[in-house]
Formats: sequence, structure tokens, C-alpha cells
Amino acid sequence: MLDLRFIEENLDAVRENCRNRKLDLDLDRLAELTERRRGLIGEQQSLREQRNKLAKQMKGRKPSEAERAQGKALKDREAPLGDELGESLEELEALLSQVPNMSHPDAPVGADDAANRELRRFGEPTQFGFKPRDHVELGALHDLIDFEGGAKVTGQKFYFLKNELVLLEQALVRYALGLLRERGFVLFQTPDLARTEVAEGLGFNPRGEETQVYSIANEDLVLVGTAEITLGGLHRDEILEEESLPRRYCGLSHCFRTEAGAAGRAGKGLYRVHQFTKVEMFAFAKPEDSDAIHEEFVEIEEELFQGLEVPFRVVDVCTGDLGAPAYRKYDLEAWMPGRGEKGDWGEITSTSNCTDFQARRLGVRFRESKSGKPRFVHMLNGTAVAVSRALIALLENHQRADGSIEIPRVLRAYAGFDRIG
Repeated sequence: MLDLRFIEENLDAVRENCRNRKLDLDLDRLAELTERRRGLIGEQQSLREQRNKLAKQMKGRKPSEAERAQGKALKDREAPLGDELGESLEELEALLSQVPNMSHPDAPVGADDAANRELRRFGEPTQFGFKPRDHVELGALHDLIDFEGGAKVTGQKFYFLKNELVLLEQALVRYALGLLRERGFVLFQTPDLARTEVAEGLGFNPRGEETQVYSIANEDLVLVGTAEITLGGLHRDEILEEESLPRRYCGLSHCFRTEAGAAGRAGKGLYRVHQFTKVEMFAFAKPEDSDAIHEEFVEIEEELFQGLEVPFRVVDVCTGDLGAPAYRKYDLEAWMPGRGEKGDWGEITSTSNCTDFQARRLGVRFRESKSGKPRFVHMLNGTAVAVSRALIALLENHQRADGSIEIPRVLRAYAGFDRIG
């Protein structure tokens, strides 16, 4: 969340940022509640001082009628004052939790992904001398994916990977883990569950009809949609030493998403599913280092997909398409020949600099070595490989006229084969 004092001192800038993100928030009410909270806290403090002063005056003697009346009046005011303060704080916190992070000044201003700015490309859309199949057709041709079985056992948008695709998933994971380990990341295999308050601290909303989060019945737990949640909560309420930063973590986990309201042709097959495997990057950094680490994360994503020989482009995500915690976000979009009628770009990774937005909610700070003062860290996340979408890009771009699928060189040692079909 944003610092309340920052909002007060920069109300016009915060208001404009909300407009740019297409959020209609009552910031005037937030300012009113902030002032009311300040007044109630002041009154509460004054009330305690008066009661303490009165108690000292009456010590060792019988109070007068006036003193008894004053004491009763102070006591009678105490409970309703506490209730008023509690109600104001509850409403203030609810409003404050809806205020998004500020946006990077260079982030494109726009309502949706149509306003995203393309920064660069690796390769160009794949050209075929034949009519290409999409990944669903290729999966059926080689008996690689069972969507009907997934729907029968679990429900729509679940699936079984089969045969070579099981090995290809493991190859993608091993490829990403190896590259990140070489880059100095600490490797984690994280829990697939997290406490609700941790998910909320990272900016994920486990409640409401539009939630993307599965909650566990009768438990204060949710299924994570990304290892960002588990890695981000790892140092909750801790003060890290400055010398230990930046901390670069890599998390392997299953990811679960409800994909509420995500129907449509563009989401067919493996593109929008309820469960998939992901290798995630995460960093805890000093504020002055976070921009550089954000650029490092997108460079790693590019290196990974260059190795997979998949055409992609890097886009700077516009304000209206940013999640609430993100200060700036880059997406990698791969060319997917089977997407739409003539192929299209589809998101395969994203990386976000969330500055201190999540750290304030979770209480993650570092101690400055010179001053000894604690400051909030900056937290960053980035997809290394989301296996389901990486498989789409691999199958569709590396297919051949006879229906076979070439395996990129970087995966062959891990997969144990160089071709499917």
C-alpha cells in the first residue's frame, strides 16, 4: 500500500494516477477519514491525560461531587470514542487498500493492452510453407494432451499432459532453474498454499466474485496463483541487513487460478488454465537498485526464450493494464501461429517492479548500515517460465510440414529426444 502521509501530501498526483489506471476511488473521503482519524486520536489522548490528571488530584482523599461528575463524563465518553475511532479506521483501511501503487513516469498511459508500447523484438512471426496446426491439434495428433480426461476428473480448463509433453515440461523447468542458478539466484520449491493475509499483502484479493484465487474451505489458506506470493511472504515482518541485499530468489511451484471471466477463443487449450507449473523470479532490493534489477529480470526472460528459439516482443505495459502493486511492468509476448485466424502475439512472461508497495503491507524492511535506520525494501517479481504457455509457443513455432515438432537444442539433453513425431 502507499504511505498515508504520501497520499496526503500528493493527493492530486495520486488522483491522476488512479484516473490513468481507470480506477474510480473516493480520495476525498479518504482524506476526510484521515483528518477524522487524526482528530479522534488527539481527543483520545486528551481524554487519557485528563483522566490521569484527575486521578492524581484525587489521590489519597475523597473526591468532590464536581470531580465525580467530571470522572463519569470522561469515562462515558471513552467507549463511544473508541467505537468511532475503530469504525473510522476500518473504513480508512478499506479505502487505503484499494489505492494502487504510483506508476513509472515512462509507463504508457492507456486503458487496456492496446495501449502497451512495443520496445523490441527477437525474430519475426514464423512463416510456414504449409497451413500450421495449433497446439490443440498438435497435441491430439501426437497424443500429448488430454483435455477431456482433465474435464472428467477435475473440470473444464484442467488437463493431463502425456508422453513427450510430460518430459518437455520437466525439461523446461530444469532449463530455467539451471540458468537462474548460474545467475546467482537461490532456488526454492515453494508451498502451493499460503495464508490469506500473505496473499492480501502481496496484492491478491482472495474474496469476491472476480477473484482469481482459490480459497480452502474452513481454513485461512489459499492456493497460490504464483510463487510470488510464497516468496514475497518469506521475510514478512523481518528487518534484513543492508549487506544481504539484493536477494534474488527463484521459486518453483504449481499455480492455481480461477480465471474468472476469461472465456473466449484466445484462451483455448493451454493458454488459460486453472493449474500450471511455473518458475518464478523474485527479488528483495534497496530502493536505489530496483530499476536496474527490473531491467535484469526482463533480460533474463529474453535470454531464456531466445534459447528456446521462439519469436517474441517486449512490451511496456500501460497504466490501465497494470496490477495494483506494479510500478512498472514488462511483458514478453511470443508469436503463437495458432492464436486467432492468422496467428497473434500471446503473453508468456511478465516482470514487475512493485517498489515498496507490497513491503509496507508485509512489514519487510532493511537496516541501513550507516544510520542503523530501518527502511522498506523494494520487491520485484518476474516469470522465468510459465510452462503451459511456453509449451504453446514451442509446439506451434517448431512444427514441421509432416506434423512433427522439433525440440530446441537447449532442451534436448533434459528431454532426452530431439523431435516429437
